[in-house]
Amino acid sequence: MGKQPFLQRLGRHSARHRAAYVATWAVLVVAGFVTSLGLLGGQSLFDRLETGDIVAPGQATQVRDLVTENDDGALPVMLRVDGVDFTDPELTLAVRHAVSRLERIDGVGKVSSPMTHPGWPRAPEAWALVGDNDPASGRFLIVVEAGSELDSDVQQEVVRELRGSSSYFIAPYAEDLQVGGTGLLVDDIVQQIKDDLKVGEGIAIPLSLLLMVVVFGGFVAAGMPIVGAIASISGALAMLLGFSHVMTLDATVVNIVTVMGLALCIDYGLLLVSRFREELARVAPGVASSELTRTQVEEAVGGAVATAGRTVLFSAVIVGISLSGLMLFEAPVMRAIGAAGVCVVAVALLVALTLVPALCSLGARRLGNRRGAEAAPDEGVFSQLARLTQRRPALTTLASVAVLLALALPALDLRLNASGVEMLPAKAEQRTFFEGLERDFPLFAPPTVTVVAEADEDEARRWADELAENELVTQVHPPRALGEGTGLVVVDLFTEGGSMGDDARTVAAELRQADPGFPTWTGGQAASLADFTDSVKERAPWAVAWIAGATFLLLFLLTGSVVIPVKALLLNVVSLGASIGVLVWVFQYGNLEGLLRFDSVGGIESVIPLLVLAFGFGLSMDYEVFLLARIIELHEQGFDDDTAVRLGLQRSGRIITSAALIMVIVFAGFAVGQMLVIKQTGVALAVAVFIDATLVRMVIVPATMTMLGRWNWWAPRWMKRIHARFGVSEHTSPIAPKSAPANV
Repeated sequence: MGKQPFLQRLGRHSARHRAAYVATWAVLVVAGFVTSLGLLGGQSLFDRLETGDIVAPGQATQVRDLVTENDDGALPVMLRVDGVDFTDPELTLAVRHAVSRLERIDGVGKVSSPMTHPGWPRAPEAWALVGDNDPASGRFLIVVEAGSELDSDVQQEVVRELRGSSSYFIAPYAEDLQVGGTGLLVDDIVQQIKDDLKVGEGIAIPLSLLLMVVVFGGFVAAGMPIVGAIASISGALAMLLGFSHVMTLDATVVNIVTVMGLALCIDYGLLLVSRFREELARVAPGVASSELTRTQVEEAVGGAVATAGRTVLFSAVIVGISLSGLMLFEAPVMRAIGAAGVCVVAVALLVALTLVPALCSLGARRLGNRRGAEAAPDEGVFSQLARLTQRRPALTTLASVAVLLALALPALDLRLNASGVEMLPAKAEQRTFFEGLERDFPLFAPPTVTVVAEADEDEARRWADELAENELVTQVHPPRALGEGTGLVVVDLFTEGGSMGDDARTVAAELRQADPGFPTWTGGQAASLADFTDSVKERAPWAVAWIAGATFLLLFLLTGSVVIPVKALLLNVVSLGASIGVLVWVFQYGNLEGLLRFDSVGGIESVIPLLVLAFGFGLSMDYEVFLLARIIELHEQGFDDDTAVRLGLQRSGRIITSAALIMVIVFAGFAVGQMLVIKQTGVALAVAVFIDATLVRMVIVPATMTMLGRWNWWAPRWMKRIHARFGVSEHTSPIAPKSAPANV
């Protein structure tokens, strides 16, 4: 016998040394959770997360950097007090006492309140911190300049003081008190990320286990992919902690990347365990589970890893390629998701090729004689479905593509958005605080557009007066110098509809094109979104070329065909377009708001389309490889094209649909979360997987392969020679001979 393939040798090695493999992974999993969650006292991953606008190089980033470098940079923490009587002298005394205590905190700058203003209560400027500048409002703010770093000691001490003694002194004279600030907003977002992660995993893991119990007919087999998934979560969190030390990680990255690792690991584990049970039936036909020998178990594990493991390897490489395409974009958050995503895919692959086979070997005597262990029969639901599509393949293909195009139509109306506090649930403490601040204290409402100009104050003032005449601009703050001796001034503009409204987008676009006679830079959420969009448009062709080219090459090496990779790429474009269309219909148009518990912001978060295209493309190719591996195996065994397609679908259909259903459960679990960006990601990927695993893989692929017949395997002669030398052949796996093909 010749030298066995590497994957087969790896499988046999993991079976032979199963205890060592499992023990090693157990140590790594515990270490991953301990370090990433900071259980030994160090910083946890969640302590190192940040949040902010999705930015790319451009004018908006320059404005942010210029303001940060040259402004005093003080981060205010505020106490909002409602329901007071400004004529009550006891209230004035209580506020002054609270302010005095705040001023004594080391590191605190200016502390402002109406009652501590020298002109209180007669001077008009003393009422600047009173709601609507009107004593009838019964509300006011205490504003504390608490350093320039989020989550610093001084920030934390000020928050404790405001929530403690200050509130205690003022509460007898007020109906309600709220503490808010940028640092608290970030804390709220990070905490919501953690809560959503717990909810998502709490839904996904038990439901996935229940489904796999149904598929496999037993808890032992069903539990193996779940154990692998838990290991992948640990590895994902540990890797993200490492990444947080070399790059800025946005809070949303954790959920997005973790859910991908969880879903992939369950999918890969499902495929390997299912194949292992088939291999057991092949190498030890009729042998009771309790009588299996160690040699038989090792052979079965080796066969499963050599076949299903190779499918997993191809799938992981393609998913990794899809995610690596995100690293070609300029936005730091996209690069972080791409880099972390590739590493998490690597963890899922390692778990599938080492831990899951070792677990299979340990539980072999409880995996055999159970419902679901038998190989799929040659006739069943999926073969009947294949026959239906093969009767009228052209009509089936046209009708199915028409459905996908109809679903994709709303995508033509896609409107990108860059939400701020709107990402949080409507009742989140800091969201209600900042929305109330903008509504009731106009002086503290953030400008919708900010412009930095290199001009003297007279020039800037004349220009600001011109800007105030724009019918879309509701207010212009007087220019203020930015730092000392910089020659820079800042002009803040306000528009109707908020920072992401149509007016703000129009004004930002006009200012970027304007030439007032001196250099200007336009910032704000609308300008930042424009920079991000321009950057994506510039880099997208390179990302598409890389992902499509590398995927084409891998599928060619697997199939030896030019037609199949091209067809797969085209079908992916249509199916992903359909998922984007559904996303727009739900979240942008506001359908299903009550069912999914969200408030539409009239757009889709700017990163979502890229994430759906990258993650969705990788996952859809996942199922393409699952199905093609079976069809190619049968084709190389000598079956005609129609029979290979029909049997391939029948023998892989149960695994594909089970894996897809688990993916949908995982993504739907995270869609239950409260963060808007996570909810949109979960729904979009659940829809993408559902469409791909049903309409595309079960209907369109068999129909098109039937139509094309022998042309499925066409390639130029020179490419055939390349495939003969470097391609992957199913004959390298330990399968039964052609005369008696195994059900694999």
